[in-house]
Amino acid sequence: MNINAGHFFSIQTEAEFNKAALEVFRFQAVNNSIYREYISHLKVDIAGVKDYRDIPFLPISFFKSHTVVTGNNPVEITFRSSGTTGQITSKHLVQNLSIYEESYNKAFELFYGKADDYCILALLPSYLERDGSSLIYMVDDLLKQSTHAKSGYFLHNHQELYQTLQELKLAKQKTILIGVTYALLDFTEQHQIDFPELIVMETGGMKGKRKEMVRAELHQLLCQAFGVMHIHSEYGMTELLSQGYSKGNGIFECPPWMKILLRDTSDPLTILSEEHTTGGINVIDLANIYSCSFIATQDLGKIHAENQFEIMGRFDNADIRGCNLLVQ
Repeated sequence: MNINAGHFFSIQTEAEFNKAALEVFRFQAVNNSIYREYISHLKVDIAGVKDYRDIPFLPISFFKSHTVVTGNNPVEITFRSSGTTGQITSKHLVQNLSIYEESYNKAFELFYGKADDYCILALLPSYLERDGSSLIYMVDDLLKQSTHAKSGYFLHNHQELYQTLQELKLAKQKTILIGVTYALLDFTEQHQIDFPELIVMETGGMKGKRKEMVRAELHQLLCQAFGVMHIHSEYGMTELLSQGYSKGNGIFECPPWMKILLRDTSDPLTILSEEHTTGGINVIDLANIYSCSFIATQDLGKIHAENQFEIMGRFDNADIRGCNLLVQ
């Protein structure tokens, strides 16, 4: 059994989002055995759910302990989270890669425009050094779309990256440098550049390479090192097929088919309605049609305005892993 994903990416209104979320919820409540069992334990009346805020959210840890799939289509790729030796990692079995591709391409275009307008430089050593990264899959595709001769990956060749940035600055080329946090910091300890037009996008996470830093301090260091006004960020994770983006100050925005809700930290089944209150982050990602679209993450955050949110840190007992883990 399938569901038409295409119309989710054209959502424009709250009513359209609610209708689509309820459609996906009912589809997954029937066709996802893990989610079906979970909401059965909660004694949820599926037909009685009329608003997306009342949909039950599956704890993200289920992606470590269970196979979270909806339907029985062939799996095209399995994305896996990063982890230290011996740590159980999450796995996301993707049955339709074209949905992931449409999600990240439409989101990137929504926030930044066409990839072929940019030279894209990727400083993602820890992701490249393992298999199954959904971020690398996305960046690979964006690099192909970029077509700029200088676009590409940089592992530990920081001098080459510095020279490339200097050339792009002189050429007045629109450029995005996307990097894992610790690698960006490693680069700035050896090189400084004044490139105000550069978009520096950090993907979060020190990967055990460095001590975690307060976001404001980290961004100040990076701003000074690259000569930019703001540091951009990407909020994504193995268990999601959509991403949020921040263009500065740690305030993220979702594409229209993705929504952030907050749950009470002491009562996980209660959704908070107040803005600027800290709570556990619940994500609705309608691109996750064939896994689970309703996920209770281990991140803490605040909602600032419609579809705008901030990451404050993580629950104390949460595993360190590769989404945006910066502590506020």
